[in-house]
Amino acid sequence: MEKINYHNKRFRAISNSKNGEVDAETFFHYRQGGDVIWATYHGTNIKMGTITGIVKEDSSLVFTYQHVNLNDEIMTGKCISTPKIDEGRIILSENWEWTCKDLSKGESIVAELVQKDNLTPIF
Repeated sequence: MEKINYHNKRFRAISNSKNGEVDAETFFHYRQGGDVIWATYHGTNIKMGTITGIVKEDSSLVFTYQHVNLNDEIMTGKCISTPKIDEGRIILSENWEWTCKDLSKGESIVAELVQKDNLTPIF
């Protein structure tokens, strides 16, 4: 597989562990410069979040995240995301861990939002 460029890619969460705050209404906007990635995200339970990390040689992502939830708590964690390409879009399988509160772990899947017929973004 050719190395993935995540710059300006948009994603939506499609599943998450119960102990996570990301849900199906959480949207991510990734950017990339060299092997550094960063993103912003927001959703039902998240007012504003950021991601900062590295793109590995195999296109996997290693990053930390932080966000402000609806209770005005600052939540932090770390994640490893493994990509696959499915019908032309990037699917990220994520293994994450809170670095705050109960330090629990979880799994999520986020999928790239692609343009239908190269005209209209799918959200």
